[in-house]
Amino acid sequence: MAFFAILQTTFLLALLPLRTYQSEVLSEPLPLTPESLSISINSTKQCLHLQWTVHNLDYHQELKMVFQIEISRFKASEVIWTGNYSTTVMQNQVLHWSWESELPLECAIHFVRMRTMVDDARIPVPRFWSNWSSWEKADAQNSLGDHPLYVFPKDKLVEEGSDVTICYISRNHQDNISCYLEDVLTHGKQLDQSVWAFELKNVSFLRKTGTNFYCQGQGVPEGVVLYVSKVLEEPKDFSCETRDLKSLTCTWDPGDDTGLIGLPSYTLFESFSGKKTLCKHRNRCDWQVTQDSQEMYNFTLVAENYFRKRSVSILFNLIHGVHPVAPYNLFPKNVSATNATMTWKVHSIGNNSALLCQLQLLGEGKVIQQHNISVRVNGEYLLSELEPDTEYMARVHCAYADHFWKWSELISQNFTTAEAAPLEAPDVWRDVMFVSGHPTVTLFWKPLSKVHTHGKILFYNVVVENLDEPSSLEVLSVPAPANSTKVTLNQSSYQIHVTAHNSVGPSPASTVAVSGHPGNENVEEGRINGTEDGFPMSWKPQSRNATGYVVEWCDGPQNLPCVLQWKNLGPTTTGTVISSGAFRPGVRYNFRIYEISTKRMAHLLEKKTGYLEELAPSYNPHVVPNNLTSHSFTLSWKDYPTESQTGFIQGYYVYLKSKAGEKCHRGFEKTVLPDNSVCCKYTIDNPDQKTFVMKDLQPESVYEFLVTPYTSAGEGPLDDFRKVTTPDEYSHILINIILPMIFCVLLIMIACYLKSQWLKDKCYPDIPDPYKSSVLSLIKSKENPHITIMNVNDCVPDAIEVVNKPEGSKIQFTGTRKSPTETKVTPQAPDCQPGPLTSPENLLKTLEQNYMNSLGEIPAGEANLNYVSQLASPMSGDKESPPTNPPEPAFCSEYKMQMAIPLGLASPPPSENSSLSSTTLLDPGEHYH
Repeated sequence: MAFFAILQTTFLLALLPLRTYQSEVLSEPLPLTPESLSISINSTKQCLHLQWTVHNLDYHQELKMVFQIEISRFKASEVIWTGNYSTTVMQNQVLHWSWESELPLECAIHFVRMRTMVDDARIPVPRFWSNWSSWEKADAQNSLGDHPLYVFPKDKLVEEGSDVTICYISRNHQDNISCYLEDVLTHGKQLDQSVWAFELKNVSFLRKTGTNFYCQGQGVPEGVVLYVSKVLEEPKDFSCETRDLKSLTCTWDPGDDTGLIGLPSYTLFESFSGKKTLCKHRNRCDWQVTQDSQEMYNFTLVAENYFRKRSVSILFNLIHGVHPVAPYNLFPKNVSATNATMTWKVHSIGNNSALLCQLQLLGEGKVIQQHNISVRVNGEYLLSELEPDTEYMARVHCAYADHFWKWSELISQNFTTAEAAPLEAPDVWRDVMFVSGHPTVTLFWKPLSKVHTHGKILFYNVVVENLDEPSSLEVLSVPAPANSTKVTLNQSSYQIHVTAHNSVGPSPASTVAVSGHPGNENVEEGRINGTEDGFPMSWKPQSRNATGYVVEWCDGPQNLPCVLQWKNLGPTTTGTVISSGAFRPGVRYNFRIYEISTKRMAHLLEKKTGYLEELAPSYNPHVVPNNLTSHSFTLSWKDYPTESQTGFIQGYYVYLKSKAGEKCHRGFEKTVLPDNSVCCKYTIDNPDQKTFVMKDLQPESVYEFLVTPYTSAGEGPLDDFRKVTTPDEYSHILINIILPMIFCVLLIMIACYLKSQWLKDKCYPDIPDPYKSSVLSLIKSKENPHITIMNVNDCVPDAIEVVNKPEGSKIQFTGTRKSPTETKVTPQAPDCQPGPLTSPENLLKTLEQNYMNSLGEIPAGEANLNYVSQLASPMSGDKESPPTNPPEPAFCSEYKMQMAIPLGLASPPPSENSSLSSTTLLDPGEHYH
């Protein structure tokens, strides 16, 4: 029994530590509820900061716990987020956790609660959640005033490409509010009676001053500014170097600017020394080398902004990264025409280490010499084989000689070598014109190239040597930059020498020879075709002793003054390609090939003509239609020049249109013009033919014609048709009759016009002159040669009687006006004394006046005028027979009675009392003088 008691006691003592372990490790504590939960609001970062503790933990107990957190918005029951937070918890430890809200915290009330569960491996499963803590409220709207409209968040900083939520709070629920992003209307979603939210997706960077968002109601608009940052890039090309082994500089490419002032920041860490420095520049950072002879550096560059952190690293050896400072004081000295000495200085490195310097010589922008020289303080080098009067550039850069890594910056200096005499003779050619049998020579020469002038050309010497008179020399000096001169020669042979002169001396002479007589110009002209490279041509030599060939041409069109060009070729050359930047398509160029003899005399070998590229003719000839008949007409364009065209004229196309739609005649072919009209086309394949006869036409028809040339490139324009109308078939016969008649009538009219005064004087003078009448001469010659002209001054004028037919009364006018009731008025016989009545002119004027007055008193148709001759004339039965005894005028003897009797009454028979008077009957309209 005692043994059993001892055994039991021993077993209990052994079991006691095990139970103690189970009590400490395996036992599960009761669920621990979070306590003292408090919430603070960070409006800048839009975060809720939570703080709480867990009680009932043993003093030495440390457990891994999980906290489940729920967040609600507007109401505690509207949970919007649930998440777990794991951490190790000790007794009396205050725990912290933050939650960032997508919706600005000012736009909604938030509620937070949590519960916990022990998640420690020492606690056996199953595990249980504790009770939920009570809801804690976070209300950021308490700090808002009474403004009717608020927009949040204020001054939000976001990264490009992210999403942003903006909200507004309206105190006036009836207000109609519209919101805009950069003046673009934006639609949102209503969260509460007074809260609207707007989700902006993938925002982009617009400007450094931010992106504007505003809302407009009935009052003043409210808005916010979104500051958008570009995504921070990782630094590129990170490297370090030293210039003097005393300090080093690290550089990098920061990439695109994020757009935020002062961000990002760059920090340089060195891991071996544990040092770091904040960089003052966004692409460079300086580091001071210490005196502990550290050669290896492990640098890490960290770029950081509000959203991201980027870093790059480099392992740098100080000795292998030496980049010397550029040398200085580079100067030339002892410069001649072909040599120059260059000197310069360098900055020392460390304890006067040597530098490797490279001297480069440039001409016309290209490196033509390069030399490496070891330098400690001063450098010097002689440059040779230079060209006279040439501008050069010398430049130097240096590198660390022990460990080459990078050249220093270049320094440069320009200099010009001295002048020397020109190296080559000028390229000379001539143009010979014969005026009155004497040659006038125009000399041309090309300026020497810069390589050959060896200085500025001042003038050209022209020496004219008469080969027939060797002692006769003519020297001309032509100032530069002239490139031509004229020389008039006689009919001798000459050699002309041309040299170019600069300040040092003359060039070698160039010689041309000129004969005093014209050469053979009757050389057949050949055609050549141009290519993209120019005009290829070849020729056959005429002499085995030729010293060379010259091809000459004019650069411009033929209608412009010639700009003479030439090309010298060697004696073995029988072909070349002539190219020029002045060549243009559609322009004819003429080439002349000369062979140069041993005496430098030029002989015309061949002529060539061609186009770089043929074009279609630009204009048509002026066509004149003639020889027009009812069935044909002739077209002529003889004044059309073919040499000035844009291609070789191969012939002409003759187009004919007929409004009657006739069929094409023989030789013509039907064709369709660009305007879709149909016409007939005839091809003339002879370019020298410049006339064409249109045959087999219809009379009285309208035709349209056009003549256009064609080349290998096409034909001329087709927009200038002219019209011609064929005449009637018999119109030419009528013309042959009418035209001569019209011509004859015109001749008669012209003759009448020229002789009008003569005809008037002869046939119908204003006052007939009996002495000038050709009738009198005719009567004298045929009837009575003794007839004479009665002189008015030798007789007394006759009397005129006016007879009134109804009453049979008559009135006689003798110079005074009487009443018609008087039967007769008999004038008194005049005396033979001179007086007013003896003048015929006065008497005629008196009779004329009385007669005109009497006409006004006699009714029309009632009176007749009878003329009573003052001389008696016996009346015979045959009045046409001439009187046997012609009356002779009575000279102031007596007055003979004159009577006027009415017409139609029988003349009274003659009586003895009336034998000496005669009665003459005057018909109406008959006058007697």
